[in-house]
Amino acid sequence: MENPLREEINQLHAHICNGLADPIRILLLYTLADGPHSVGELAEQLELPQPTVSRHLKILRERGLAIARRQGQFVYYHLADPRVIQALDLLREVMADRLQNQASLAATIANQTQ
Repeated sequence: MENPLREEINQLHAHICNGLADPIRILLLYTLADGPHSVGELAEQLELPQPTVSRHLKILRERGLAIARRQGQFVYYHLADPRVIQALDLLREVMADRLQNQASLAATIANQTQ
């Protein structure tokens, strides 16, 4: 029997991490954070082909990261949970700090070799 933490991590990876595994999907999530958009609006805003946007939205829906709602002949997508954006922002901060530390280390090494 698996322990609860392992099962939770497996679920996290299968659903959330897999949904975030492509930069286009992350861009879509950030765009949806501004409010609901149709596939056409998203394709135009991100300058991507509509079939590409549709394919990525399908994955985001399947992973529970986006929700689709039909209004007349259009389907509008929105974030399932705005905390996903908070999590992405936190990950971006971690990455920015890491890059800044690497740049500082590179500058220190360059100064030592002069």
